[in-house]
Amino acid sequence: MPRFTQAELEAARDRVVPDVVADGLRVLFCGINPGLMTAATGHHFARPGNRFWPVLHLSGFTPRLLAPAEQQELLGYGLGITNVVARPTARADELSAEEYREGGRLLTVKVERLRPRWLAVVGVTAYRVAFDDRTARVGPQERTIGDTRVWVLPNPSGLNAHWTAATMAEEYARLRRAAEE
Repeated sequence: MPRFTQAELEAARDRVVPDVVADGLRVLFCGINPGLMTAATGHHFARPGNRFWPVLHLSGFTPRLLAPAEQQELLGYGLGITNVVARPTARADELSAEEYREGGRLLTVKVERLRPRWLAVVGVTAYRVAFDDRTARVGPQERTIGDTRVWVLPNPSGLNAHWTAATMAEEYARLRRAAEE
């Protein structure tokens, strides 16, 4: 993992992190927004304390632990990554409710175009605000976007102390099994 100065990370706030997507994916994972390390590297979930990549492997989505720089390999497994909000920030709490709502609208358009079987939003609070669903809980949702089903997953950020890597992997594995049906 390259080391970045604080100035380099701050400069990353102006970068756009490309989605890892294709038509007809099994699961399109949707992060809240890129962190500054993600923006600096161009690789999703790149911050060293983020548990996305280990949990993806532990849950059986990938046969080995992938590094963020190997994100394009996800497409071969029928998986992809996007974000609710494209703007990079140091912390998700820097985003406004309006940014989340606009992100939810844009995400809906993207999902309608790409038609994944499942949209997996990683972060229940982000999902609640983006889709105006205050009662949403982790797990499958009633909402669909076209034929795409929606699942809310726990946020893999190291800041989310409510979930361990093992308990997150159990929830991600529930989605994996549903996506295989």
